[in-house]
Parts: sequence; structure tokens; C-alpha cells
Amino acid sequence: MGLSLIFSSFFAALSQMGDRRFRKVLGLGIVLTIALLVGAYAGLLTLLDFVVGEEAYVPVIGEVTWLDDLLSWSSLIFMVVLSVFLMVPVASAITSMFLDEVAQAVEDRHYPNLPAVPRLPFSDALRDTLAFLGVLIVANLLAFILYAFFSPFALFIFWGLNGFLLGREYFQLAAMRRLGRDGAKALRKKHWVTIWIAGTLMAMPLSLPLINLVIPIFGAATFTHLFHGLNARSEARPRGF
Repeated sequence: MGLSLIFSSFFAALSQMGDRRFRKVLGLGIVLTIALLVGAYAGLLTLLDFVVGEEAYVPVIGEVTWLDDLLSWSSLIFMVVLSVFLMVPVASAITSMFLDEVAQAVEDRHYPNLPAVPRLPFSDALRDTLAFLGVLIVANLLAFILYAFFSPFALFIFWGLNGFLLGREYFQLAAMRRLGRDGAKALRKKHWVTIWIAGTLMAMPLSLPLINLVIPIFGAATFTHLFHGLNARSEARPRGF
């Protein structure tokens, strides 16, 4: 299943975490993620203010003026709790817009003899990011149902789900630069078990505050190495095997 390749890719990525281009992508991802969460909270407050208003009529009690404040504080608590689960998926998706730069930094250092590849157009990167963001958020929200029914295994469900999604996405991003969409998809299907294991190992630190914000960068670098390793094995293997 390529465990040795997974760990060699991890350590190679770890050795480059101080790269200037890595720090730039990390900063952009954090700023845009916080801006998105703040914007979402502002939108929720606007909706609550429109629905409830400053005063509301409650049967038996009559008019109350504190309901708007109560809902505002409740919405804040709700957003804080929700952000614990959504911060990483959102950060991962937003950071994916800039992961081409991370992959290029890895290749510049470790694979300098590779031919140059054209940069992914921003419109394509934005489209892929929005699609990935939607899948991550929907999947993690639906996972709350599984958490409720299988609460003792909630952490393992979180790891497995996000490991599958992050591994799939980051490997696709790394492979697509060299093989195109169809070639990346074919190679990913061929090595899906190895990719899922690597993604799950990457998803485990997502439970740790602050460290989880670095994971998208670390994951992109790791899967760039993993792609080159798996692609080299596939090319070296004789046809028919």
C-alpha cells in the first residue's frame, strides 16, 4: 500500500515547511478563511434582524424587546461551535486556490529537471475551489448525523471522511499539473487506497487547533511528492502487470 512512500513524502514535505512561498499561501488562506467566516456571521445576523426585528410578540408574555439580543448571542455561540468543524474544511478549500504555488515550490527544490507547466488559470482554480468547498461543507454537515448515532466513533469518522476528501483533492491537484484531469483521475483510481491512507494521516492533526491551519500546505507538499513517487512506479511497471 506504499506506506514507505507515504512517510518519505511526509518527511520531505516537513523539511520544506519554512519555504517563503509556503508561508505566503498559509497567510492568504488564513486571512480569506477568517473573512469568509466573519462575512457568514454578519449575513446570519442580518437575516435574524430582518426576521425578528427589534421587538417581537410572544403569546402570553406579549411584546419582548430582548429576543433580538438573545438570538444574536445564540447565533454567535452557534457560529463559534460550527467554525470549529468548518474552519479546516473552509481553510483547506480556500487554500487550494493557491496550492499550485506550493506544488511548484516542491518541484523547484526536489524535481528541478522537470519541464515547466503552465499555471492553472485563476477561473479554473476558483471553480475547483468552490466545488471542493461545497463537497467538504456538505459532507461534514451530513457527518453530524453519523456523529449522533455513532458518537464513540465520531473522531474516526471525522478522520476517515476528511482523509478521503482531502487525499482525493490534493492528489488530483498535484497530478493534474502533469497529467491533465483524465490522467490524474486514472492514476488516483489506481492508487486510491494509498491516497486514502495518506489523506487520513493528514486529517488526524485537523483536530489540533492552530496546527490544523498548516495542514493544507503540508498536505499539498506531501501529495506532490506522493504523486511523483506513484507516477514513477506506474511508469516503471511493465504493461500487463
